[in-house]
Amino acid sequence: MTSPIVRRSSNQSGQSKEPERASSLLLASRRFAAWAAEITLVVASGLIPFGIGVYANSRSDLNRVPLNPVLVVTERAIARPLALPVSYGIRNVAWPTNILWTIALLAPVTLSWWELYLLAKTGSTIPKRWFKVRVVNEQGKPPGLGAVVIREGVGRWTVPISIAYLLWRYSFAFPNLGLFTFLSLLMIVGEGIGLPSRRSRRALHDQLAGTYTIDATRPLPSSLLANNRQAQSADGNDEAEGQEELAAAETTQSPNLWRRIQQNPNLTLFGVGLTSMTAVLATLIGTQVYIQIQQSQRATKQINSQQFLELVKQLTPNSGATNEQRQSAILAMGGLNDPQSIKFLADLLVSETNPSLLDTIQQSLTTVGPQAIPELKNKNQFLVSELESVGSTATKERELRQGRLQRNQKTINKILSVYSGKMESVDLSSTQLGQSGTPKSSFFNLVLDNLDLSGIKFKSANLNQASFKGSRFRGAGEDGRWDTYDDVMADLSQAQLQQANLTDANLSRVLMNRIDLSRATLNRANLSNARLYDAKLNSTQLVGADLRNAVLERASLTGADLGDAKLNEANLYAARLGRVTAIGTQLSFANLTNTDWQGADLSGAYLDRANLSNANLSATRLAGAVLRSAQMENVNLQNADLSLADLRGANVAGADFKGAILAPSKEDPADQFVKTPDLGSVSAVVQGVDFSQAKNLDPKQLAYICTQGGIHPRCP
Repeated sequence: MTSPIVRRSSNQSGQSKEPERASSLLLASRRFAAWAAEITLVVASGLIPFGIGVYANSRSDLNRVPLNPVLVVTERAIARPLALPVSYGIRNVAWPTNILWTIALLAPVTLSWWELYLLAKTGSTIPKRWFKVRVVNEQGKPPGLGAVVIREGVGRWTVPISIAYLLWRYSFAFPNLGLFTFLSLLMIVGEGIGLPSRRSRRALHDQLAGTYTIDATRPLPSSLLANNRQAQSADGNDEAEGQEELAAAETTQSPNLWRRIQQNPNLTLFGVGLTSMTAVLATLIGTQVYIQIQQSQRATKQINSQQFLELVKQLTPNSGATNEQRQSAILAMGGLNDPQSIKFLADLLVSETNPSLLDTIQQSLTTVGPQAIPELKNKNQFLVSELESVGSTATKERELRQGRLQRNQKTINKILSVYSGKMESVDLSSTQLGQSGTPKSSFFNLVLDNLDLSGIKFKSANLNQASFKGSRFRGAGEDGRWDTYDDVMADLSQAQLQQANLTDANLSRVLMNRIDLSRATLNRANLSNARLYDAKLNSTQLVGADLRNAVLERASLTGADLGDAKLNEANLYAARLGRVTAIGTQLSFANLTNTDWQGADLSGAYLDRANLSNANLSATRLAGAVLRSAQMENVNLQNADLSLADLRGANVAGADFKGAILAPSKEDPADQFVKTPDLGSVSAVVQGVDFSQAKNLDPKQLAYICTQGGIHPRCP
């Protein structure tokens, strides 16, 4: 009699599982949709003001100010763990950009905390309410702020992203951000799928926080309903008795650490005693090691002091020591590598006049290495101030002090040459290592060709007429990979490098704000992503140089040679480029707003999609230049030569064409080197270009525009 009943109940239970599975599947899809909506809202709150800020920063009519320090710190904090190349220095942006990017930083943080607060107090965020999803604790109530922080901050984000980061950081693909993004998404999805538990399949973040994600349109599950009733009945009893029962129930269901300690007092005492003994022994051993190290250092210092005093006696003028003995004493003093010995040698280098002893002193200081640089720098600055105090009429005194300075400079030069690639912490700021205006026969020329000078601070240093051919001013850093946060960069900001030779030098990403490179040679140099704000590059040779993404805001390049240089996406806002030679130069997507090119030669230059708003191109030669889709609002093109230039898609609203040459004249054999754009025919250079708002078009220009496919209201 009982068998049919069992079979019927079995069938009924099997049938009841089908709607449960369907409901579970529907809930999972709604959970994912709610989560996606939450992420979209947070991301959009940051991306929208950030995008508007980028647009505002591209405008030429807005005042520019330094980037907000909070944004600078945030940028560097993000760049370090993600191995991104950091922007050294503080760049200038349009003033609305500062406000908008600050909003882009604060809005996602504020919205995220608001969603966490709603989730803690109500069990639902706004997107979860849309999709009828709710988060509750064991009693079926809102989880509270502590559980929400563990659920979202630890379980949902910290754990999966930390695992993804470790896998990415120590993989062969580091620092490829694409792989890190893929691994992060994979870990987040895997964590969200969840692990099976006694009651249901729960995500890791729910298990860590003791929460459940349920359907808000259905009643509480039976297990949570029982817990809720039990909690309500406990509330009706005496308060103290209820608390004891609740504590007993919690310890029965899930024994915690305190419960285990109470159950095993002997094991607890043993662990505490073992930990205490280990800590005491470690303290005693550490103290003893520290005392021994200090004693050893004091003994070594005492021995060095005694040796130093004995060597000084041999080097005094009245010691009676031979020249060979004095040389041996100088070399021995360099071997001490002691601060007082380094200072003595730096002073002796200035006061000594014996040529053989001077060579020995230089050799000794070179043996000391980079540790001698600070003392040599101090002496260098002192000698420069002495030299400046001597009048121009005191020729002999000036030559004497100039000779002392040159000996100091040669020693620094030798140390930099010998210890190439090991000078990351060397500071040569405000050091005189260039020519100082004495007679030409006594000039000192700093020669540091084909060396690794990464990390050296040359800020405000005088490096005039120095030679750095093929030298590298940046290093890959500890991770051995280029273009990551730990790249080691030299600092050349405000340095004087007039007439210096930097041919084939690697200056990528190097900070060179307000540097003076007038008449310097930088042919084929790598200056990509370099910062050259307000730099002086007048009459500088930059033939074939790589200046892609470089910052040249307000820089002066008057008379410079930019032939075949690459300035794609470079920022030359308000730069002065009068009389520049830029034949065949690549300036695609460059920011050239408010630039002054008066009298420049841009024949065959690539200016496609460049921003030339409010630029001064008067009397420039643009024969054969590619200006496709360029922004040329209010540009001054008076008397410019635009013959054979490709203007298709360009925005010339407000552009001044007074006296500009649009129609190609008779071909000059001297111009055959200018590459004509691949247009199919010359008549296509202005085809489809709207000249309706252009200014000062004469009848001849209008006739040419109308006959060659241009757009103007006066065209028939």
